[in-house]
Amino acid sequence: MFLKRCLCFLTILGSLYAYGGRFQFASYYGDHMVLQKAPERAVLWGYGPDDAEVTVFLSGGPVTNNAPAVSVAAGIWRVTLVPMEAGGPYNVTAVLQNNHSITLTDVLFGDVWLCGGQSNMAFTTSQVFNASEELALASKFPQVRIFMAALEQSDTELTDLAGVEVPWSVPTAKLLGGGDFKHYSAVCWMFGRHLYKALKYPIGLVTSCWGGTPVEAWSSPRALQHCDLDRINGFPMPYTPSMYLSVWTNSLLWNAMIHPLLNMTIKGAIWYQGEANTDYNQKKYSCSFPSMIDDWRMAFHQSSGGQTAPDFPFGFVQVSTYRKASLSEGFPNIRWHQTADYGFAPNLRMKNTFMAVAMDLGDEMSPFGSIHPRDKQDVAYRLSLGARAVAYGEEGVSFQGPFPSRVLVNDQYINVTYDQRVSVTQSKDIFQICCSVVKVPCDSLSLWVPAPIMQWGLNAIQVSSNYCSLNHVAGLRYAWRDWPCDFKACPVYSADGVLPAPPFTLNRWPDKR
Repeated sequence: MFLKRCLCFLTILGSLYAYGGRFQFASYYGDHMVLQKAPERAVLWGYGPDDAEVTVFLSGGPVTNNAPAVSVAAGIWRVTLVPMEAGGPYNVTAVLQNNHSITLTDVLFGDVWLCGGQSNMAFTTSQVFNASEELALASKFPQVRIFMAALEQSDTELTDLAGVEVPWSVPTAKLLGGGDFKHYSAVCWMFGRHLYKALKYPIGLVTSCWGGTPVEAWSSPRALQHCDLDRINGFPMPYTPSMYLSVWTNSLLWNAMIHPLLNMTIKGAIWYQGEANTDYNQKKYSCSFPSMIDDWRMAFHQSSGGQTAPDFPFGFVQVSTYRKASLSEGFPNIRWHQTADYGFAPNLRMKNTFMAVAMDLGDEMSPFGSIHPRDKQDVAYRLSLGARAVAYGEEGVSFQGPFPSRVLVNDQYINVTYDQRVSVTQSKDIFQICCSVVKVPCDSLSLWVPAPIMQWGLNAIQVSSNYCSLNHVAGLRYAWRDWPCDFKACPVYSADGVLPAPPFTLNRWPDKR
């Protein structure tokens, strides 16, 4: 029996050596991590020698949890824990056939959120307004844990991350500061902080973002094919900082920075991206962005063994501003396409989503370029309101700005009735009407003229139609400019002045094509 045990142990050691000596957890598990709490079940996986058995158990916390032994296949083992209530800390130990063990310490259970996008998501806490005050708050939120994937690319789908920028960590000012656009995401961190204050249990934040990237780089071939984008490959970059590549290839970051995370059980995701698509496949964005969300949901659900919800909540930031005097409609068009051309979220095409409007947070003097506003506090707060309402079903949380519910055209004015009470200030040109002698939908080439605000009530605004005769009013739009208003000074907000009305464009005559 002794000889048999020795031979077995030597066989395991030999297999470990042949496999690179690895018996370990996958790259995105570690000390201080947060695993998804009940009712979902956390998934753990790692590497080991083929045919060996691995057992995972929890210890040191309020309850114990032993998972059934699993066999290693193709060099990988995988365990799904029983549902665990929020809390901790625990030790998580994986044992290889009772001979070798690895332990992760200070592990909490809570909600895990994925944060993705381009440079405004990568924008670090040290870059925001009042950065020193924000960084000083790090030590006050030890149960909001952070992780960040390294910037990597791949032409094929990777099983695990090729690199880690920030391993699971208790937040510190140094980690949150980390250098311009390096680590850690201000929007992600502040969003998690707001959630923790509302929920009072651990929050895990997983950031995977890269500046200047189009949605196509983050989308799988499946999602791109759905929008006929699989044959369009290669995005020349208009930006020059060294963190950006000169050309992006379809699915490059899906392969390297999203696909490896699919086994992880997550609560939801937030996203800040769109600027790169203002002049690249812009018209396709109303398809490509919702399709990416659908595909992520399907992939996370399947790869986690059904633990991540098939319709997990997905929040996003409507892009802010870029050039103050620009006549380009790239930014307003992308804002509209981010909502699948509904103007608000959630909607029939994008269910279980929420949106943070940011067009009133323009920052012309930002030292990081006007495309990178420094007010990420309001962005994160607005996202957190959406999460509380949509992801957590919290009653009485207002998270959407006013949106038109009815528009009536008169011979002297247009009456816009909103879906909630409004706070209004005067403007001569934030509203525009489209004049057309033919009854066709308006577009960027149509004649748009100012429609000054005349008067307003609790939930309605009257704008002048004097520049256009009654029969020629073909459309109405609001805030349809790259930079529609000064900082926190758009003309229409919610009654409490907190949430800006999102931009919209409405046609009087339907498209009959």
